[in-house]
Amino acid sequence: MTSAMMFQGTGSNVGKSLIVAGLCRALQRRGLTVRPFKPQNMSNNAAATFENGEIGRAQALQALACGCEPTVHMNPVLLKPESEKGAQVIVQGERYATLEARDYMRVRQDLLVPILESFHKLFDEADIVLIEGAGSPAEINLREGDIANMGFAERTGVPVTLIGDIHRGGVIASIVGTLEIISPADQEHIKGFLVNQFRGDARLFDDGVTYLETRLSRPCFGVIPHFEQAHLLPAEDAVDLDSVKYRSRENGQRKFKIAVPKFSRIANFDDLDPLKIEPGVDLVLVRPGVPFPNDADLILLPGTKSTIAELEMIRREGWDIDISAHIRQGKPVLGICGGFQLLGNTIADPNGIEGPSGTVPGLGFLDVDTVLHEDKTVNRVDALYCPTDTKMSGYQIHLGQTKGPDTANCFAKVNGEREGAVSASGRVMGTYLHGAFAGDEFRRSFLSQLGVRGSTGLNYRGSLESTLNNLADHLENTVKIDDLLTIAENSTRFRG
Repeated sequence: MTSAMMFQGTGSNVGKSLIVAGLCRALQRRGLTVRPFKPQNMSNNAAATFENGEIGRAQALQALACGCEPTVHMNPVLLKPESEKGAQVIVQGERYATLEARDYMRVRQDLLVPILESFHKLFDEADIVLIEGAGSPAEINLREGDIANMGFAERTGVPVTLIGDIHRGGVIASIVGTLEIISPADQEHIKGFLVNQFRGDARLFDDGVTYLETRLSRPCFGVIPHFEQAHLLPAEDAVDLDSVKYRSRENGQRKFKIAVPKFSRIANFDDLDPLKIEPGVDLVLVRPGVPFPNDADLILLPGTKSTIAELEMIRREGWDIDISAHIRQGKPVLGICGGFQLLGNTIADPNGIEGPSGTVPGLGFLDVDTVLHEDKTVNRVDALYCPTDTKMSGYQIHLGQTKGPDTANCFAKVNGEREGAVSASGRVMGTYLHGAFAGDEFRRSFLSQLGVRGSTGLNYRGSLESTLNNLADHLENTVKIDDLLTIAENSTRFRG
């Protein structure tokens, strides 16, 4: 008999994704077939699936924790913000439309059909489905037509565990307040709560647990201590990049410094995850208002959801001048996806995909031109890194095509075809391939070619697996997992 449990939060970034990933691994190790599910996600950090569709990066990590391939059904609706008001809407892995928030609110109820279809598919193949909510059910202004939290729980009958983050402060008020302001019908779905991110002696919160259990007439399933290794796992939200830890020296040796601008619409920044924990590398995130460090060895321009808007940001911050000075010093620049497009001569948007139609000048460091169009490329690829013929794997998620003289000197070859571009000097490189740095062989080859000294012995996949196992141990020791399973098994069966 398949069961399900949903995890909702008192707010965003309270640890839902991490807790679900850890529980996925813990239950998988118990011999259960586990599947993660998030009805609606909002993130520009996407992953490509075997169906050549895209889902949120967090669900791809949760799939890894389950020991299965990620599929578009694990995150049937993905919102990728393109501006303050609008987002690209991905449905079951494919681009559906670009909508402003108010327009999305009008159509989202229609998306419950593919959401339930995807959930039903996972439900039929698993022993248990762990469901992650989005944001908070306390946003009662969004309750009507909701498909991400209580709207989904109401339609399916799945039980809900509420998660609060004590590190933010006010966790008692946030948990009690959430129950107080949602409707009595929605309250019935909440079967208990978890307190996350406790630092220090958890026994000091015993009175808090007693108060909450008495006030809410619901059990506490655990007080979860802060998980120190969380930074070793891929981040879902750009805000998580602020946790990057800089290590400019190790054993007295200066590290190879990679400077990365924090774009306003940074996307697919999982490219940074292996580099931020690679021995011998110091990954520096350059925030607005701060110039690029003069001693950077490599500037890496990451992906972005709004290429033309980022050009304006780069020039406003004076980063174009910093990049030019860096290149004049004979030091390399790598642009990935949107970062690749930024490095070219022009970016044309004839159909107004990112705003008003027209053509804007790029940074001009690569002799290529990009034309944006509505046909979206999403796929996984195997390739060869041209300078060393090293095998590499990655994925592509992008709109537009880039052509020009510098593509004759390719960055990689995919099925024998040239991919990306390298300048005549060899110092400026661009590629549409995301995720390649997760491959140990390519990452070592690339870094060694640029002169990285010291260890490049990181086994990145091994690091992920080890960290997920440690996270599962962490939750086994602090969460009443058997109680969660009992509630899930005794819950109302899935309703379509």
